[in-house]
Amino acid sequence: MVVIAGKDKGKQGTILAVKADRVKVEGINIVTKHQKPNQMLGKEGGIVKQEAFLHISNVAIYNANTQKADRIAYQVNAEGKKERIYRSTGEVVATA
Repeated sequence: MVVIAGKDKGKQGTILAVKADRVKVEGINIVTKHQKPNQMLGKEGGIVKQEAFLHISNVAIYNANTQKADRIAYQVNAEGKKERIYRSTGEVVATA
């Protein structure tokens, strides 16, 4: 994924979590949290840096062939299955 808006614009990372209309991207939108110690969970207190959620409209899929952010379209192949394609090149998106 590529961030297309905000303070981390242009940076790339992989999606860690999805929550409603927001995504958490690895190494992007780092925030500082002041965490209290918790004996029940065995966590120490202190200042912790972690990724925060971004709105899904601020990220786009990365097209390795064009080296840019790209949009996705859907088309039905010859076998009748729906597949995702890149809008700019028309190539099928590889699924992980």
